[in-house]
Amino acid sequence: MENEPLIDEALKSELTALYQAGDRHYHDLAHVEAMLALAEECRRLLHDPDAVEAAIWFHDAIYDSRAKDNEAKSAALAEQKLSGRVSPERLSRIVAMIDATATHQLPQLDDEKATSDAAFLLDMDLAILGAEPDVFDAYEKAVRREYGWVEEPMWRAGRAAVLKSFLARPHVFHTAEFRQRFEAQARKNLARSLAALEAG
Repeated sequence: MENEPLIDEALKSELTALYQAGDRHYHDLAHVEAMLALAEECRRLLHDPDAVEAAIWFHDAIYDSRAKDNEAKSAALAEQKLSGRVSPERLSRIVAMIDATATHQLPQLDDEKATSDAAFLLDMDLAILGAEPDVFDAYEKAVRREYGWVEEPMWRAGRAAVLKSFLARPHVFHTAEFRQRFEAQARKNLARSLAALEAG
């Protein structure tokens, strides 16, 4: 394993501590590790795999289910911690990737390679949607626990809106690779989950 220059051991342990906070049930270290494993599988398709890896490490570093600006705060933390370690251009690409996880829309980048890397990052983040049904169900339960403070009717309405927005897209995933692998199962999982939420 080559040593990753962007995320050194000190930074890794600092970020690991954030991901191990007690109120995290899905957005935790296991989620980061699952994304890192996907990044490794897709490595030959990434233009700047180390930047993608850095974005993965930082993308949920700040996570408070009551807040609306987690991604922006995570991006700001990346900017602060990586400043001076990478060129400003590369850092702005990493920040753009992290920011894009707020909406899961592709960021408007003027660089095709950077846009492609961002597409892969977003797809890795959502790969869980195309998991086997039991794995998907465990993910849903874990997210519900993170939002334990939200009352059930509000949760159902809010979650249903999120799932509907994904189902309404022409594709859940941005890249051909992830569509091929996860799209059909993701649509089944989302539709099943939505039906359960709407049935109350």
